[in-house]
Amino acid sequence: MNRIGTLACGLSLLGLVVACAPAPQTANSGGGTSEAPLSQDMSAEGMVPVFEVDPFFPKKMPNHWLQGPIIGVDVDSTDTVWVVHRNTPDQFVASTEVGAIQTPKLSECCAIAPAVNAYDQQGNLVKSWGGVGSENGGPYTWPSSNHGITIDHMDNVWIGGNGPGDSHVLKFTKDGKFLAQFGKPNARKTGEKDGQPIYTRNSSDQESFGRVAKIGIDAAANEAYIADGYFNRRIAVLDVSTGAMKRFWGAYGNKPDDADLPRYAEGETPQKTFRGPVHCSEISKDGFVYVCDRNADRIQIFQKDGKFVSEHMIAPATLSQGSTWDIDFSHDAAQRFIYLADGQNMKVYIIERKTMKVLTAFGDGGRQPGMFFAVHSLAVDSKGNIYTTETYEGSRVQRFVFKGMAPVPAGAEGEKSQGVLWPKDKR
Repeated sequence: MNRIGTLACGLSLLGLVVACAPAPQTANSGGGTSEAPLSQDMSAEGMVPVFEVDPFFPKKMPNHWLQGPIIGVDVDSTDTVWVVHRNTPDQFVASTEVGAIQTPKLSECCAIAPAVNAYDQQGNLVKSWGGVGSENGGPYTWPSSNHGITIDHMDNVWIGGNGPGDSHVLKFTKDGKFLAQFGKPNARKTGEKDGQPIYTRNSSDQESFGRVAKIGIDAAANEAYIADGYFNRRIAVLDVSTGAMKRFWGAYGNKPDDADLPRYAEGETPQKTFRGPVHCSEISKDGFVYVCDRNADRIQIFQKDGKFVSEHMIAPATLSQGSTWDIDFSHDAAQRFIYLADGQNMKVYIIERKTMKVLTAFGDGGRQPGMFFAVHSLAVDSKGNIYTTETYEGSRVQRFVFKGMAPVPAGAEGEKSQGVLWPKDKR
């Protein structure tokens, strides 16, 4: 979420975290090659933001810690970068990844990091806490599969969850002190069959949720917009302080519909309900709510009261997990651009917010810096740098340094990718 300040950057490459040097804000590409600085004018017509991957962020984690699938990133008011990963043992290979915590101990390395980790601007790990089993008898339940992290305007940390019984969100201080649980765990459980729980959607529930993907914050109104979610099919708006539900809506601003849907097909008539997962809910400075309906390859835009404004298809030929995973806005006052993570196509789109036209994209599938394996979440700092996280085997956070503005490279127009954003002399 774009906030005032400078966000620390991060990259965990194949579980190894290395040191970061301050990134220049000019087009100096390294290797002895120097170019004139690019324009920093975000309003320049015919120009798009230019980025370069920084492979040296963050620094090595202590204690031989590893992070698993990283499924959330955000920035607080001090420009600390916060990530949340799935840190349950089933996310790691016991014999090859986390041998240090096996019985008997198999190796010196490695161990599982706490679920929530925060890095300062130099890439130092400054906070680390949370995860399944960390409640210590507290009056809350950590989600079985935590999903999404948001830092609100009071610098409190919100966590969602998309496990089968996760129907609640949690709020903590930055030090991990529990503040509130909104919703009840297992609220969607309605019975059992053959010893297995049965869960039923209820997108009209006034108290609990259905596998929350992410939380957006409207600081001026003191409201939280819940992307609800992987099971339910709605946006639910809460009072940040009390958790009281104030309103909710489904696709096109309609009452949510929980009926089962056929699989998405390119060219289909858009469904009148969110296909889901409802994967993001971000509020722009000018008061619009942007919602990712991931498996439907679409973004829907609303007013804050739920009134439908417009719908935009992105890479509509994308099947399986869909193309619209997460968004954040550019760092200029007008938020001229939207950056959209597409974990299925392994790229990030740069979109002109006024027209919702895709101008270009960057990234490609792979394991090296600047490449993606299921790019899942992203956030932007006050200098315009983008931070991306990857789920599944990707399990890392990367930093893409904002260099300035330039025309779209030839051959990278629209949804076509510029490729991997290495320094120019290394491409």
